[in-house]
Amino acid sequence: MTCTTSMGTSISLHQRHKRLWPGSQRSERRNMDLVPWLRDLQRHVSTWRSSSATPLPSQVETESTGTGQDTWSLEADNEGHFPEHLVIMVNGLGGSPDDWKFAAEQLVKRFPDKVVVHRSQCNTAKLTYDGVDRMGERLADEVRSLVEKRRGVIKISFVAHSLGGLIARYAIGILYAPETVSDNSLDELGPKGRIAGLEPINFITSATPHLGSRGNKQLPFLFGLSLLERTAVETAHLIIGRTGRHLFLTDRDDGKLPLLVRIAEDQDDIKFISALRAFKRRVAYANASFDHIVGWRTASLRRPHELPKQLTHPYNGKYPNIANVENVDLDNCEKLENAVVARTDDVEGSNILEFFFSEKRIILLSHLMPLLICGLFAEKITRGLTQVPWERVDVKIKKCRLKYNAHNTIQVRKYFWNSDGADVIIHMIDNFLV
Repeated sequence: MTCTTSMGTSISLHQRHKRLWPGSQRSERRNMDLVPWLRDLQRHVSTWRSSSATPLPSQVETESTGTGQDTWSLEADNEGHFPEHLVIMVNGLGGSPDDWKFAAEQLVKRFPDKVVVHRSQCNTAKLTYDGVDRMGERLADEVRSLVEKRRGVIKISFVAHSLGGLIARYAIGILYAPETVSDNSLDELGPKGRIAGLEPINFITSATPHLGSRGNKQLPFLFGLSLLERTAVETAHLIIGRTGRHLFLTDRDDGKLPLLVRIAEDQDDIKFISALRAFKRRVAYANASFDHIVGWRTASLRRPHELPKQLTHPYNGKYPNIANVENVDLDNCEKLENAVVARTDDVEGSNILEFFFSEKRIILLSHLMPLLICGLFAEKITRGLTQVPWERVDVKIKKCRLKYNAHNTIQVRKYFWNSDGADVIIHMIDNFLV
């Protein structure tokens, strides 16, 4: 329908309505802005419905046991080719075996006759507040019982998210046994060893606070504000128990250095670094941004000046969220060590770091100069862990409605909400040694 204006021009009633009610135009624009978002939501809902309604392919079997959830290829089992490679997946703070569900299924689908995946259950929910050492002991016991049950496995790998990486590092130290080898068989890394009697292959961490959560922007949601960071240090143990003391480096068991500092070196009773060295490869996946739980530096095992200035996204097509891949060999480790020593040698009195690394001095200074000692702790942990080479993979979530939840997206903790991180899991699987 049309009507005639005083000027004699003819306009539609719809146009006249827009003139009389300009607010309706803004409403229409808002509705148009919502269209892409609604389409995206509809796509996620349809994907979730199809994935939940459709059972797993027949070749993938998941069994809940008293110690966790095992996923393997049923077809390979029926054919008498049960996988020989055991993959242990470890959840983070407050997590559960379901957190690794997507990654476990994808790994088995890729290597159906080669891997069996065990999602650990011994450290879930509030049990993750018990401290890294107690959780590591529980995980070690779980792995031993699992190996006893599955006598056909000959290889072992660990894949861990967040706090789970620290738990796994403690557990492998307990499970490590040096291998008796002749001098002619030593490689450049020294003698190898066994983990729970098996050949260690991959040790992979994802958004793990290797250097702890104490210090400038190590816990990003505190925005680097010194007042908030001091408050977190003083109150963390009230919220997450002994784990809080370990993460913020405030534990002083029997007058010893903090646990995270001690497990970055071989100890008399537990050989933590020798256990790491036994693996064929060690990989640290780290969120370069949008992770408000674990900072980029602590997850990637870097000093502040070592963080890449530019992220090139070398795999835009297949892995859109993989921003940078860095391999660190022994030569680079030695160069970094020499660089640190050179900087401290410039100060009169030779190596100040070694002076401060005396255990008694560190404990004394931790009360007098907390900021200085925090940096020394981070340096000592970095030195210890980089005695062995690490692959570093930097992740930057580019297009994601929940990109501020990158800490869970990097793991695809819940597929409906975190599916945008699937390419990170695929990258991990594509480079997985079996």
